[in-house]
Amino acid sequence: MKTIFSILVLATFTLAACNNGNNSSVSTLDSAKAKTQPDSAATTTATTAGHDAKTAASVKEVVTGYLQIKNGLAADNGDAAASGGDALVVAISKVDTTALAPDQKMTYADLADDVRENAEHIGKNAAKIAHQREHFDVLSKDMYQFVKTFDTGQPLYLDSCPMYNNGKGAIWLSEIKTIKNPYLGQKMPTCGSMEQEIK
Repeated sequence: MKTIFSILVLATFTLAACNNGNNSSVSTLDSAKAKTQPDSAATTTATTAGHDAKTAASVKEVVTGYLQIKNGLAADNGDAAASGGDALVVAISKVDTTALAPDQKMTYADLADDVRENAEHIGKNAAKIAHQREHFDVLSKDMYQFVKTFDTGQPLYLDSCPMYNNGKGAIWLSEIKTIKNPYLGQKMPTCGSMEQEIK
């Protein structure tokens, strides 16, 4: 009887030892898997950073197209303004909205169609600079909201011309502090003042 009891006790201890060994190897495997699998937080951060970079690049293209229009109009060059309009139409359609905050997405949704429409008019009317300037007036108001919402990666200046549109005035954005009036062109190139620096 003692022998049977001793065998049972020995068998129980052996089984218990085997089970503990298996559990430790399972936990060792789990640790190894955890080390080889990518950290989901790090992956998410890298993905977000990639989207942020795409968004920043696409926002910069929008601003570049707008500034090309502005510089063309300031030089009384309807063709250059039209090229800027065409570039802006493409750029506003390519803005990567995946990394935008909800309020930024809403602003983009509110502005994108109007920006595109005014840029299209400017692009299609190279021979009608007065018509381009009318659309540039409306476009500049939308672009002011755009650059206040999105980081453009460059300092910009909000300028105003008190004489345009029979004294009603108009605003525009510039990449330089020097006034180069896109509404009055070479007739009165320095008419206007800087109202605000946007960083």
